[in-house]
Amino acid sequence: PRGIFDDERVRLSGEHAKGWRAIEQQIHCCLFRKAPASAWKHRHYTAAQRFQNMISPFVSSLAAAGVRVQRLNEEGLRQWLLDIGEPAGLDIEFVPNDDLEALARTLRKGKTRLVWLETPSNPMWSLADIHAAAELAHIAGAKICVDNTVATPVLTRPLQLGADLVMHSATKYLNGHSDVLAGALITARVDEWWQKIVQLRKMNGAMLGPFEAWLLVRGMRTLHIRVAAACQNAQQIAEHFARHPQIEEVLYPGLPSHPGHALAAKQMQGGFGGMLSQRVKGGDQAAIAVAAKVKLWKRATSLGGVESLIEHRASIEGPGSPVPADLLRLSAGIEHAEDLISDLEQALD
Repeated sequence: PRGIFDDERVRLSGEHAKGWRAIEQQIHCCLFRKAPASAWKHRHYTAAQRFQNMISPFVSSLAAAGVRVQRLNEEGLRQWLLDIGEPAGLDIEFVPNDDLEALARTLRKGKTRLVWLETPSNPMWSLADIHAAAELAHIAGAKICVDNTVATPVLTRPLQLGADLVMHSATKYLNGHSDVLAGALITARVDEWWQKIVQLRKMNGAMLGPFEAWLLVRGMRTLHIRVAAACQNAQQIAEHFARHPQIEEVLYPGLPSHPGHALAAKQMQGGFGGMLSQRVKGGDQAAIAVAAKVKLWKRATSLGGVESLIEHRASIEGPGSPVPADLLRLSAGIEHAEDLISDLEQALD
């Protein structure tokens, strides 16, 4: 067989970027590897390192500038901002994801350079109004970047809602098979700031390898089918456990009881995502016990793959985590919903 680094495979990296531009309907995309090879080799692989190559270009382009980030966000980003971003000179302020008034109060014209949103936000799945937040950011002279990993471009197109940049953890839904570490940034326009990011990516050596790019092409061929199946499963699971006697609360934008449901219905087209969380009655030990008893669900820290995953999020993040101790994060895969529900039911007994 031909080697993985022959000319055909190398060209796939460029073809994948074109495919991503098409799916987001914009003009330029950069693919990134997700962590330093040496860190992975020696197992010193932290949540912050997952973002190092993909987010570090912002350090140079935003040094000594203001960054506004939602209060509850993906642990890797939060850790990166506090452990790496602030020491590098970023002025960071966290604001509630669903509070536009709080965002408006924190924006400083001429000083705030970037507003960062993740919607729905991990793991509470609160919603941010991308269009309204973009208008506020632009009035203050700031750019807005949206982490669209959970919604995927199948459900939400942030650039069409006014965002300047979109980020994907391509490891998740875009790949969909839990065998790639990759990320992507997509821009609405090729300007001086974007050119600087492209140059810093090149200088940092953060380009994605040809084999990983080929695996992403494979994954994206089934993206729409997989996302649709995950959305359907998550909806059925959320509805089933919304009134379960052992569940304190189900967090899922597809439920009418969710505070962001109306916004999700307007901003997400074709479903409400494959991610949900359950808060188990009895606190952290009860939640951990449920995660330990499942058989079909896999107890692992990731999301967006064809297999269904469950984790006790606070334990994964460790001391100081803002996540409620009774919360289980669920990534619905593409198995039969009835089987996934039955497995959770027996674990809750």
